[in-house]
Amino acid sequence: MQSGEDQYSTLSNNIVTLITKEELLEKLELNRPLKIKLGVDPSRPDLHLGHAVVLKKLREFQELGHKVILIIGDFTARIGDPSGRSKTRPMLSKEETKDNARTYTSQAYKILDKDKTELRFNSEWLDPLSFEDVLKLSGKYTVARMLERNDFSKRYNNNEPISVSEFLYPLAQAYDSVIVKADVEIGGEDQLFNFIVARKIQEEYGQKPQCIMTLPLIEGTDGHLKMSKSYDNYIAFEDTPDDKYGKVMSIPDSLIIKYMRLLTDFSEEYIKEIEEKIKGKSINPRDVKMKLAYEIVSFFHGEKTAKEAQNNFISVFRRKRVPENMPVIELKNDIMNIIDLMVDYTNIQSRSEAKRLVMQNGVKYNNETVSDINTEIKISDGDILRIGKRRFFRLKKIV
Repeated sequence: MQSGEDQYSTLSNNIVTLITKEELLEKLELNRPLKIKLGVDPSRPDLHLGHAVVLKKLREFQELGHKVILIIGDFTARIGDPSGRSKTRPMLSKEETKDNARTYTSQAYKILDKDKTELRFNSEWLDPLSFEDVLKLSGKYTVARMLERNDFSKRYNNNEPISVSEFLYPLAQAYDSVIVKADVEIGGEDQLFNFIVARKIQEEYGQKPQCIMTLPLIEGTDGHLKMSKSYDNYIAFEDTPDDKYGKVMSIPDSLIIKYMRLLTDFSEEYIKEIEEKIKGKSINPRDVKMKLAYEIVSFFHGEKTAKEAQNNFISVFRRKRVPENMPVIELKNDIMNIIDLMVDYTNIQSRSEAKRLVMQNGVKYNNETVSDINTEIKISDGDILRIGKRRFFRLKKIV
């Protein structure tokens, strides 16, 4: 293994918080693989580029010889993480978390080395806890310390409800660290409080406290809110190459450098050079975004596919053409309601999402905007359905 200092120089880039440098260096000098913990709650079925920031850091640890422990929070997702929330999250059912968890691992392995990753589900140790066990665990942390959390204190001061289960969430997550004996825990900067609780709980169980490493949250395609499926501003791992490319091209110019730094392997020297050129207006931000979009699509799908996505984008958006290759929908119907068509035959997942897109003028049929959710479409062979800016479908009549 490399020396602790050499490893630290690799691992310390893009960190928001590190607790503490001295402790991490001490652990890195042990000359053994450290246990690096990441917990993810399957509250949604998709991973997005916000998750990629953390996963890329975990991959750095793996390349240095350390072991990643990926904990799927199939138990804690039922409680709901209160981080950054102004009200109590709805609790998910076992079935919902199980369905969402199925997709998480395959998506995470697009970045993580599967052979160097230990996969755990926290229901394994949290489900068997008795009420007495929970009382003993909750007795190891005080209400006063819980109220030091910013979102809890705001809600408390505003007389807004805080459920007891929300106090239990950080303790349950902390117990994960106890079970796997985590040396380091990594996550977004919004997880800092939870990680600090884990350090205290590990000490209560006679363990050396884990180091904490938090990374930046990235804003979504709107440029303001953190990337989240809840805000419909996300770029998902499972998006098509064309969608990924187009969504990256839609981000505000102000996010270009942040995305380059956190989501690509461009050198810091190159990024600083591009940053200066953008400031000096000697380069068009659109051209930089094209390089960024190409790099991200290439990472997930390969260079050949990235080139195809780039050519499709140029054809559709610069030359105002429809793409040559698009999914084909085969239909026997002569007439079909626009909402039924979108939900039954495209990747729109719900009727409410389809209705929202139509009402926001985000749907075109043969280049005509469809603005009425009750519109009945007369189906002809070769018709083009366009959803948003990037999703095209060609209809084929079958007999």
